[in-house]
Amino acid sequence: MCGIIGIVAKSTVNQALYDGLTVLQHRGQDAAGIVTCADERLYLRKDNGLVRDVFHTRHMIRLHGNMGIGHVRYPTAGCSSSAEAQPFYVNSPYGIALAHNGNLTNADVLKNDLFREDLRHINTNSDSEILLNVLAHELQQVAKLKITEQDIFKAIKGVHERCQGAYAAVAMIIGYGIVAFRDPQGIRPLIFGKRETPQGNEYIMASESVAVRSLGFEILRDVLPGEAIFVDLEGNFHAQQCAAKPDHNPCIFEYVYFARPDSIIDGISVYKARQRMGKALARKIQRLKSNHDIDVVIPIPDTSRTAALEVAKELKLKYREGFVKNRYIPRTFIMPGQAMRKKSVRQKLNAIDLEFKGKNVLLIDDSIVRGTTSKQIIQMARDAGAKKVYFASAAPPVRYPNVYGIDMPSVKELLAYQRTDEQIAHIIGADWLIYQDLEDLVKATRGKQEIEKFDTSCFSGDYVTGTVSQKYLSELEYQRSDAAKAAREKGESVVEVIELHNAT
Repeated sequence: MCGIIGIVAKSTVNQALYDGLTVLQHRGQDAAGIVTCADERLYLRKDNGLVRDVFHTRHMIRLHGNMGIGHVRYPTAGCSSSAEAQPFYVNSPYGIALAHNGNLTNADVLKNDLFREDLRHINTNSDSEILLNVLAHELQQVAKLKITEQDIFKAIKGVHERCQGAYAAVAMIIGYGIVAFRDPQGIRPLIFGKRETPQGNEYIMASESVAVRSLGFEILRDVLPGEAIFVDLEGNFHAQQCAAKPDHNPCIFEYVYFARPDSIIDGISVYKARQRMGKALARKIQRLKSNHDIDVVIPIPDTSRTAALEVAKELKLKYREGFVKNRYIPRTFIMPGQAMRKKSVRQKLNAIDLEFKGKNVLLIDDSIVRGTTSKQIIQMARDAGAKKVYFASAAPPVRYPNVYGIDMPSVKELLAYQRTDEQIAHIIGADWLIYQDLEDLVKATRGKQEIEKFDTSCFSGDYVTGTVSQKYLSELEYQRSDAAKAAREKGESVVEVIELHNAT
């Protein structure tokens, strides 16, 4: 999962891009990058680390220009090398820089085609570089010195025809402007806004609405599945549907966990969706055990707070903050290595003993992935004096890998893989475990919107693009395993490790 932003303005955009990336920091803490354009020259700064650590004053003053794009990243199946920090750049044709959120499920095929047929070299393990080169090749087919917005839209149509998977991207074309586009299923979010100034109109494209609003832009709408929008250097806006058969299937995990609660994605308030998740979860608890002995509801900060408040309200129970969070520890399920994950949980949370001592507590979390965090938190509650510890997840069991840009572990490292609720409860040490039903999650997320289907693949195993093979899942499984991540840390070839793994 990554965060992207693009701005075409009438004044310098470096500070606005920086501020926008800090708002999107929750979407990626591994690396950050900004590229701007002035006088048909690009100015780039990117590196590993948080936004505040990557960009210092000496870097910011060198980011000239009224147009630019930015990116915050965490790695999916790739490594965390600074060489894979975005945006990426190719000099032909015209000079293009691109930032991408998502994952291409046919990246290996595309990489081979780019080399053999398009004569293009891919220098990293990032599918974002592949996406950039596909776009560059499609623009190359125009084969003329000056292109129009229709030429750009034609190139995006070619991208849709070749690329499979999830992608929301912003691409800056030197001398022309910024184009933003979204995959035909609309899996990854992308929204845009406008700001009127005395000098003319300014536009912003970003992963979440919070970045648009925080910078003083008026939200216009989400980019439609398969649509591309283009803003030229003069601030003229153009939009066109570029996919043959767009079909809206936004990722439901955005609403469960990734997006900020104050964001609105595809017309759905993330905050309201999480409230409805809490109400649905409370109804299930009441239905399964109306004579429960729960004394208090305690959220596992931060993303579960909204749901936990509604659970307490619906069940007419006390709501208490039982854990204090250290905000400077990254999200644990995307950390490399089980040992690091185990160590980080105790660093991340500390229990307030008086909220647990002698009580039957119901802990609420947004989801359970590996279970490492859940097990340690339950033990922390017991160490703080809880009599019984019940555990509820606002999401269903995560039984399948996400292939569309979320670095969930290999399927065998998922706690719910081939296990019953009772077995899971025993492993994490809960006296009772309650999962949200998938049907209730979909209803809660949808609310009053007319979205018919979400990407629920990590819960259901139903991959909405219809192009995910078992061979791909097997290779992805090992790429995301702790063994493969350890090989990358040692500088070993993951391809060779995968081949050895498959042979054995």
